[in-house]
Amino acid sequence: MTRITSIEALRALYPAPRERSLNKVLLALDHHCRHFIGLSPLMMLATYGTDGRADVTPRGDAAGFVRIFDAQTLLVPDRPGNNRLDSLTNILGNPAVGLLFLIPGIDETLRVNGTAEIRTDPNLLDAGMAEGRRPVTMLRITVQEAYLHCAKAFMRSKAWDAEHFVPRDSLPSMGEMLRDQLGLATAETQTEMLERYKATLY
Repeated sequence: MTRITSIEALRALYPAPRERSLNKVLLALDHHCRHFIGLSPLMMLATYGTDGRADVTPRGDAAGFVRIFDAQTLLVPDRPGNNRLDSLTNILGNPAVGLLFLIPGIDETLRVNGTAEIRTDPNLLDAGMAEGRRPVTMLRITVQEAYLHCAKAFMRSKAWDAEHFVPRDSLPSMGEMLRDQLGLATAETQTEMLERYKATLY
């Protein structure tokens, strides 16, 4: 097994990128980016902590839940989760973030890179209202790069093709897996877990 340790060795294995791939990076959100974000109900948030560890977490809500303040500013409400605060803790130490926007049924994705700050401004929290509840905090993202990502990964994975969906019972429930991983005496059932989630979505 050979470990690649230099850019030169890595580049020698791959063709040069197409000029279009290099030139597609935008420094602000154009109308296509805005339209894409407005249709997206799901976004992956990547952060990087001062301890050197990377983290990626999903963020989702009704399409358009990520608000576009202007061409270089996005607002992301922080909905209730597990309260580990991994992403938010990382942002406090290192504001660099990467966002990947997905639209169910669309194989292309939108990548946005920039910096984030955690805000509690009342007007921003009001903008993130959902189901009558304000988020505790709001991420204010300053966009530095935005570009469309090709469809190949989703074409290969057939992620949106219902014929390739994996039946839920192919995997133990999360409660069962946590029971085994943590050595718990009992496991929360799938039904119990879903009911708990529904009660705490917002």
